[in-house]
Amino acid sequence: MLRQKGGATVAAVMKVTGWQTHSVRGFFAGVVRKKLKLNLVSQETNGKRTYRIAAGKPVGASRSKRKRAH
Repeated sequence: MLRQKGGATVAAVMKVTGWQTHSVRGFFAGVVRKKLKLNLVSQETNGKRTYRIAAGKPVGASRSKRKRAH
C-alpha cells in the first residue's frame, strides 16, 4: 500500500490491518522510518493526508551511527 504511487491514508491502513490510529502511526514512525530506514513521506491531497515510501534515502540517513573507538 505504501509503495503505490498514490500512497495510503491512515484510515486505509486501519481498515486492512484492524489496528487503531495510534498503532498505525507508531508503525510508520518506529518500523517504517526507524527500523527499516525507508523514506516515508506524507502529503495532503484533497484534504486527506497520504503516506508513501519514496525513493531515496530518508532525511538524516547520511549520519553514521558507528561508535568511535576511544
